[in-house]
Amino acid sequence: MEEIKVGLLGFGTIGAGVVKLLKQNSALLTEKTGTRISLKTIVDLDITTDRGVDTEGIILTRNADDVLTDPEISVIIELIGGYEPARSFALKAIAHGKHLVTANKALLAVHGEEIYAAAKENGVEVLFEAAVGGGIPVLSAIKGNMAGNRFSTVLGIVNGTCNYILTRMTQEGADFAEVLKSAQEMGYAEADPTFDIEGVDTAHKLCLLLSLCFGTRIDLKDVYSEGITSITSEDVDFAETFGYRIKLLAIGKMDGGKIEARVHPTMIPIDYPLADVHGVFNAVRLTGDFVGPVMFYGRGAGMEATASAVVGDIVDLSRSMCAGITRRCAPLGYLDGNVTTLPIKPMGEIVSKYYIRFQALDRPGVLARIAGALGARGISIASMLQSARSAADEVPIVIMTHEAREDDMRKALGEIDTFEVIRARSTFIRIEDNLE
Repeated sequence: MEEIKVGLLGFGTIGAGVVKLLKQNSALLTEKTGTRISLKTIVDLDITTDRGVDTEGIILTRNADDVLTDPEISVIIELIGGYEPARSFALKAIAHGKHLVTANKALLAVHGEEIYAAAKENGVEVLFEAAVGGGIPVLSAIKGNMAGNRFSTVLGIVNGTCNYILTRMTQEGADFAEVLKSAQEMGYAEADPTFDIEGVDTAHKLCLLLSLCFGTRIDLKDVYSEGITSITSEDVDFAETFGYRIKLLAIGKMDGGKIEARVHPTMIPIDYPLADVHGVFNAVRLTGDFVGPVMFYGRGAGMEATASAVVGDIVDLSRSMCAGITRRCAPLGYLDGNVTTLPIKPMGEIVSKYYIRFQALDRPGVLARIAGALGARGISIASMLQSARSAADEVPIVIMTHEAREDDMRKALGEIDTFEVIRARSTFIRIEDNLE
């Protein structure tokens, strides 16, 4: 029986999950591929700590070249994360004729074009199902089963940390800082959670989704990113009052030949399926011209779910290799020469409905001044709510608008925030309730 030998870079949580799956389901994988998938070598700086998985028969080393240049190893799994040394290791593996399987969305969002070009030159494949949505098989579906569709939208809740925080704020009325601390203690958030809570991780994943859906190169710096640090329990409560929930949403839309590429807190209707994605779960919703709306839902992170996606890529490679096929599918699903660079729609041109919260002194004429400033920019009010006066003689005023241009909204709020009766910088959250 043919044997395909694999090397693993990175023996953290996900790496341990891969080892566990390959060992535990070895016979099943052979039944499905007709070959033995054998993990030969693991590379990590720490090769002494017990990960709670069986490593009998596997070489453990700190030297990456023991994997990258080993002629017996044909598939490299990169689970180091980050930009370097992951980029250098990936390129060296490819240069030695090895296929690459990675869960590293940051690496591909920033250096993907270089890695894909190197893979083409060396006749190997790059697979990265685990980079978006953990165990959810959304990328392979875009490249495979739904390849006959032109996509118009892709929306995603793809960061489990943020979704966990917003879920607890919604269900328990807890404050952001309190829930973040709890998430760190439970291991749902990193000690430095910046990439998660500021939307950077979600932007990395959106880059990959946009490239696969629209066949375009996406520069990370062109993706508008806004995190959840400014969301308060007050905003969560007001959202519920108006029939919405707040989610950190990755949004990609094709609009007149331009792409909307944005990540930010978003209010979506409570009765919409994405609003019911709670905790660390992820979901991606796609709209194709023939298939219509399709939603993928599942665990977006974790040892076993992510390992499932990594091993799925290895199985895909194994089947191709056993059939004597290389580069059966280009990394982005489009033939390399057909990947274009579509323009990104400037954020100021985005049209959306808005939730706005003002903290104002309770004085006659305040509402009229606010409405006048909004109206002067062509922004009309759909509904309004004013809460009870506080001890400081201040009231929160919440306004829901009809559709308006982002640039007009920002200019109007910039003017309103200068009013002497406004006691704090205004808060606004975009609303998405037309999601077809």
